[in-house]
Amino acid sequence: MSAQPEQLLDWPRRLANLAASSRDPRLASFYRAGCPAADCPLEQLPMVALDIETTGLDPKRHAIVSLGLVPFDLQRIRCSQSWYQVVRPSTSLHPESIAFHRITHSEIEQAPPLKAVLSELLERLAGKLVVVHYRPIERGFLDQALRRELGEGWQFPLIDTMAIEAELHPQRQPGWLLRLLGKQPISIRLADSRSRYALPLYQSHHALTDAIATAELFQAQIATHFDPQLPVSRLWC
Repeated sequence: MSAQPEQLLDWPRRLANLAASSRDPRLASFYRAGCPAADCPLEQLPMVALDIETTGLDPKRHAIVSLGLVPFDLQRIRCSQSWYQVVRPSTSLHPESIAFHRITHSEIEQAPPLKAVLSELLERLAGKLVVVHYRPIERGFLDQALRRELGEGWQFPLIDTMAIEAELHPQRQPGWLLRLLGKQPISIRLADSRSRYALPLYQSHHALTDAIATAELFQAQIATHFDPQLPVSRLWC
């Protein structure tokens, strides 16, 4: 993996600065919890896999409908400490999104709004490194959600398992000659990435199932391609 730009590596300092400037006490407490040091080996890293389902793909126009997370490290996935929450979105459900996540109007009518579970979400992520598959969704939607609820955005370090697959497979689209010979593109979607490590097929687009699937994928990526002693700063962004 290529190193991240230097200005992106000092997450502990960035979180300390954000703790000093944040106006919301819940968000300030999250920032004060900090994150693992840049030289923390992956095998000692406290992590939490996170996935969210949404009403669409645009963080500025769509909203979160469910969140799932599970703490883990390179040896264990702590399913007994997992957390799943359906929330009532601030925008309408679309038939297309219902087809993906299968969360219906009747379910969200009984669900709390995101602001009602925000404190618990921040507490469950505090001090840990977040692992996701395709960071524009989790980073973008959570940032916009907090801007709407608290009037300030949300920054935090994370590891993106899709970005790892992208770097492992830079030539994913075969040229015309290879396509003529039957060569297929390499998909880096969650289920397709998992299949390359012989991980089982799970139902997709359920926030908790996808979080567990992401944790398993990261464990498999490290076991296959990386030294567990690798400093976390080589992978975080």
